[in-house]
Amino acid sequence: MSPEAGASGLAEAARIFAALGDPTRLALLHRLADGQERSIASLSTDGALTRQAVTKHLAVLEATGFVGRQRRGRETRFKFKPHSIQEAGAYLQAVSGQWDDALARLQAHLEGKGAAAIDR
Repeated sequence: MSPEAGASGLAEAARIFAALGDPTRLALLHRLADGQERSIASLSTDGALTRQAVTKHLAVLEATGFVGRQRRGRETRFKFKPHSIQEAGAYLQAVSGQWDDALARLQAHLEGKGAAAIDR
């Protein structure tokens, strides 16, 4: 995922950041970020979310690559996949670099104009 990837890359980035933009999904990722696999039942034990709601949010996180699932007997367990967070971070770093470059060019341009005005 790169800022220069065109329309499809931007659509993928939007999907990823939309998934991260939901507080419930962020809370689920936070719980899974310790590296432990968890079932839907264990992720819904605090009573704030039903199992159906947890399932829905995990499906979004799985579709964007933030979590993976593994079947263990009759239970499905979910685990955080740090690679996707690293990709999102790399995307943000690339965008930040573009802004840094643009600001440096603006600063150089303004300093060049200022120096030209002083030379007159």
